[in-house]
Amino acid sequence: MSTVSTLASDGQTIAAGIWHPPHSSREVPARLQDIGGSLIVVSDEEGDESRRLTSGIRSDIEISPRVGSIPRRIVFGNESVFETRDNDAVDAYLSSRGEGRSGFVHGLEIVRPRLIAFALAVFVLASIIYRYALPGLVEVAVLVTPPVVPEMMSAGTLKTLDRVTFGPSKLPETEQTEIRADFARIAANAKGGASRYHLNFRDGGLIGPNAFALPDGNLVLTDQLVELAGGDKEMITAVLGHEIGHVEYKHSLRQLYSAAGVAGLVLLIAGDVGSGIQDILTQGGGLLALSYSRQAEAQADRRSVELMMAAGKDPAALSRFFDLLETKLHDHGNTSMLSTHPGTPERKQAILDYIRELKGRGGAAERVRSLWLSE
Repeated sequence: MSTVSTLASDGQTIAAGIWHPPHSSREVPARLQDIGGSLIVVSDEEGDESRRLTSGIRSDIEISPRVGSIPRRIVFGNESVFETRDNDAVDAYLSSRGEGRSGFVHGLEIVRPRLIAFALAVFVLASIIYRYALPGLVEVAVLVTPPVVPEMMSAGTLKTLDRVTFGPSKLPETEQTEIRADFARIAANAKGGASRYHLNFRDGGLIGPNAFALPDGNLVLTDQLVELAGGDKEMITAVLGHEIGHVEYKHSLRQLYSAAGVAGLVLLIAGDVGSGIQDILTQGGGLLALSYSRQAEAQADRRSVELMMAAGKDPAALSRFFDLLETKLHDHGNTSMLSTHPGTPERKQAILDYIRELKGRGGAAERVRSLWLSE
């Protein structure tokens, strides 16, 4: 409710508020009045109600525009300031003098349908950019990325993991040699040949059973996953074939560029969102690069099947791996215990269906060669 009284030249109060002397933070309870077109500030302190604190003609006084419920500031020529929260009263006074227009920002706040329409337009535009423009930009970025970039990313990531998470592998050398030999057989059929890929053994520590690929072709296999496989070396080889698929399709680079694009889109819309949010976006992008979409996982699953068939190994071994996850790790849902491999039970059936498809059209050799020639 406004406290404005009858205005104009009778000298009655326009609004109550606080007066600040020139170049001072001291607060004096006061009232703003209009007398004959001049504005005066009268003290409202006890025992000092009639003392005039300052005055001036309207042309020499600056009144701040209205912005929501922010207090209005009336600045006098001597740089003293009267401040009031009674925005309605100030608006009524200005209106009586033919100065009734509010500030532009306050006008936007009043016309809320415009703000809603603007917000919807921004949302639609951002959705279009995310759905159509961003994927194209990601593909361009992947194409123009020089080999040194994935190498630097991979070296830094592996060094960090070795420092904070992993430990030296405890697998016997004979077992490592056997796994490397099987890995070399499928890598020989992969894009770039066996020399492009390097298998690293690590004690997974808190990460536990896992295998993942870095963008430059370095693969990491933890002791815990080998132990989980229980002597099924073909299962381990199939998992490594899956990781080779991620390297061939450059999934980690695409994920990283996508994360950077989303962060850039947020910053473009929200402006300066603060260093904390920027850190979250940056670190989140790094974590996103270690996870993959359903489509990427399905591609890598199929690639494992192709590589296993081309090497004369059991292509269904990867399906057995998902059976193992369900029975030993109780992974029956839509996410896997392997943090970098979101999985679904349907992936097992998709693998078996793809095996039947390849056998029906003459095997995986043609498919393996087609990927060699595609880039």
